[in-house]
Amino acid sequence: MLKENYNVLGVMSGTSLDGIDVARILLTEKNGAWSYEIHEASTIPYTDEWVKVLKEAVNYNEAQLEELNQNYTKLLGGVTANFISENTITGLDAVCSHGHTILHQPQKGITLQIGNLPQIAALVGTTVVCDFRVQDVKLGGQGAPLVPIGDRLLYSGYDYCLNLGGFSNISFEENGERVAFDISPVNTVLNYYANRLGYPYDAGGAIAKGGRLNAVLLDKLDSLEYYAAPYPKSLGVEYVNKIVLPLIEEFNIQTEDKLRTFTRHIARQTAAVINTLPKKGGRLLITGGGAYNTYLISSLQNLLPETEIVIPDDKAIQYKEALIFALLGVLRLRGEDNVLASVTGAPHNHSSGCVYSL
Repeated sequence: MLKENYNVLGVMSGTSLDGIDVARILLTEKNGAWSYEIHEASTIPYTDEWVKVLKEAVNYNEAQLEELNQNYTKLLGGVTANFISENTITGLDAVCSHGHTILHQPQKGITLQIGNLPQIAALVGTTVVCDFRVQDVKLGGQGAPLVPIGDRLLYSGYDYCLNLGGFSNISFEENGERVAFDISPVNTVLNYYANRLGYPYDAGGAIAKGGRLNAVLLDKLDSLEYYAAPYPKSLGVEYVNKIVLPLIEEFNIQTEDKLRTFTRHIARQTAAVINTLPKKGGRLLITGGGAYNTYLISSLQNLLPETEIVIPDDKAIQYKEALIFALLGVLRLRGEDNVLASVTGAPHNHSSGCVYSL
């Protein structure tokens, strides 16, 4: 499907469980250069019951996962169809959907994004491109991160692109190749402790700012083996549940102190990555929900005084991942590479994703 303009939906659900992001994207390709416009966009929050199920699903057996996949596909299809109807959207080329990650253990050859069953095309009433990670894992790659090709094609004016979501991930050019990897957990941990205090999240990092730094915990977090491992590498919620949270829970300190210490940990690990790169300073684009955490951003800026931190407009912050999965879907429809071996560790670049037509 080679043409200049593509009218598509990007659909994304992240590990922070904020809800399902749906955005109508106009993507344009002229002489090899891509541009975009984000039009109607919305985040449809999960019910408390769905949040509970999605948190617990990592422990489900195979039969439970199959049932969950069926139910979530119906949910995702319904949410997307409602979005199309409510916004009177016509002329779509495709819906490009990430689904929701339940299992991500690429070292075992396992990754599962629910909501990507073939019936989703009938539920939304148009072609659906989805399930972008599985092929890469089968090839021996990490299946993540997938966003970097979008950073390369849509945000080439920045030296580094950092997304602060359930996890932080960074991408940049190095020796002519795009390099990208997950840095650390972010909202998967911060939201966990904010929930303990009765809040959905720590707005602006205000709770963390009021806590006390625990130097011993900070040192133990900074000493976790993952940070010394070479890239490509990626993180999943299993890592948080098995490694990070148990470590933090060893410390009998106030929840506010845990938030303060972990926020500092995020900033330190991010700055450590950028400070080891050959280019000093440069422009750093930050998107994702963590871009609204002003305490985290100021902590990071203090550690990167020579770096220009750029926070874009609200739509780019909130819907960048939906935007980039829209691009991944369009690239798949064009038969062009949408996964970079330099970031996933696969043996070669490839065009990934299932295409379901009516």
